[in-house]
Amino acid sequence: MNQEPLPGASTALTMGIIGVITPFVCCGPFALIFGIIGLNNAKKAEQLHLANPGVYSGYDNAKTGKTLSYISIGLSIVMLLFTILYFGAIIAFFTTDGFGSGL
Repeated sequence: MNQEPLPGASTALTMGIIGVITPFVCCGPFALIFGIIGLNNAKKAEQLHLANPGVYSGYDNAKTGKTLSYISIGLSIVMLLFTILYFGAIIAFFTTDGFGSGL
């Protein structure tokens, strides 16, 4: 029996991989976007597989893409928090007269 590739599974995997790499190369918000797209494609692929399990192959790609998408969303949130803390520290430094004289 010849099985067809699961539609959306490779896209979910690709978006998950890009979402994990993006926060370290470019910026965090793009990882959130790629993670959401990856989760959406993985969900569609999972529903297709569960409706017709014998027709499609590549369900492992959908599961891996879903996991990587969750990781990319988590990394995006962590990078956002670090960015807020970083710029908050810079603003606090300049608004409190830097190191100050202490006198």
